[in-house]
Amino acid sequence: MSTSIPLWLCLPFAGLLLSIAIVPLVAGEWWEKHRVHAVIFWSLLFIVPFTAMYGPLKASETVLETVFNDYLSFIVMLFGLFCVAGNITFEGDLAGSPLVNTLFLLIGTFLSSLIGTTGSSMLMLRPMIKINSWRRQKRHIMIFFIFLISNMGGCLSPLGDPPLLMGFMRGVPFLWSLHLLPILIFNLVILLTVFWQLDKHYYLKDVKLGYRPDISKPGTELSLRGAHNILFLLMIIVAVVLGGTLPGNPMFQTAEGTVRGIHIVGEVVLGFPTIIEIVLILAAAFLSFKTTPEEIRRTNHFTWGAIQEVAELFIGIFITMQPALIILKEMGPKLGITEPFQMFWSTGLLSSFLDNTPTYLVFLTTAGTLGMTSGLTTTVGTIPVIFLKAISCGAVFMGANSYIGNAPNFMVKSISDENGIHMPSFFGYIGWALAFLVPVFVIDTLVFFL
Repeated sequence: MSTSIPLWLCLPFAGLLLSIAIVPLVAGEWWEKHRVHAVIFWSLLFIVPFTAMYGPLKASETVLETVFNDYLSFIVMLFGLFCVAGNITFEGDLAGSPLVNTLFLLIGTFLSSLIGTTGSSMLMLRPMIKINSWRRQKRHIMIFFIFLISNMGGCLSPLGDPPLLMGFMRGVPFLWSLHLLPILIFNLVILLTVFWQLDKHYYLKDVKLGYRPDISKPGTELSLRGAHNILFLLMIIVAVVLGGTLPGNPMFQTAEGTVRGIHIVGEVVLGFPTIIEIVLILAAAFLSFKTTPEEIRRTNHFTWGAIQEVAELFIGIFITMQPALIILKEMGPKLGITEPFQMFWSTGLLSSFLDNTPTYLVFLTTAGTLGMTSGLTTTVGTIPVIFLKAISCGAVFMGANSYIGNAPNFMVKSISDENGIHMPSFFGYIGWALAFLVPVFVIDTLVFFL
């Protein structure tokens, strides 16, 4: 199975991931000051040989296509949600207990399908941190937060996670994702039961050590300050949906069927739908800051550190992952993947470290080329429902396997670290995923995909 891209061009991507995983552990202070230089180093280690092999035009098109049509909309969306959610603060005397934390995770999980995993994560994260501020042991809370709210909860609608939006654009009915509800509930029962027991264990240890919540008055009084920002949050969700659906509108297409936009270089075009999405998101962030008192941001301990870290790291990740994505697109139909469980694990494992949207599209296209005669009719072919379930669950669920598997994962880690919750290292987090998520995925395979 030869490809036009040599495998060794994937080494810069692997090198950057290893840098993210190892360097903060052995040289944390250096990493804080020089991580942007590490990103530049690994990016150039891909760009320079790629340019030498394929020429300046091909290299420019590859890099600029990634920057303008993948990374730009990605980071602007994160920036907008980060800003708007930072202007909403939870107030009340609710204390983080196993029951309260489990209910928060349950609510946030279903909210993710309505406003997206990133939107739900940014909205629920600071309240979750605040109600558990009295706790000593709380990293497990944020880890299960990533498992459920930042990933699994996005499976029930195209609004929940970008891969499902891409499926909708290729003919998958909007409400089809509700077919995944039994699988989500099945996984929720398992994971929330495990979380309840784990959180109860740490909760009792904290209480035994003398930790107590600071509740000044009896009863439960809850309120949201800056609640008007929910409108700006919805404005961002609408912008993201428009950015995904407008390219298919004839008004935004040329006679050749390509998306209209601003020409950058070669065949790279910054599409008008992407520009509309970016303008709407930045307008929402601006209006959020203009209409919200600074006191709320101070209450939330709002800083720019988390979004800066994500912006610096993910520009390198997006650029250096290109050889791996190119190879995957070329090899996808030749991999001999013809069973639902193979679709589930192939899509999922690659989505753990690569962008889950192109990974989903690769295997959706692969399923469409198998020549099936029954199932959903899409623009890429007829796909059996069981195959579509497997691909969708793999892309959405297994994004939780690593910090870089889905957009909000690293953001949750960074904000948690900023607030004094010492999250696991890159490999440490994968260890949690192996211990708690992978067994659930094995059970999913046996129950739903064999």
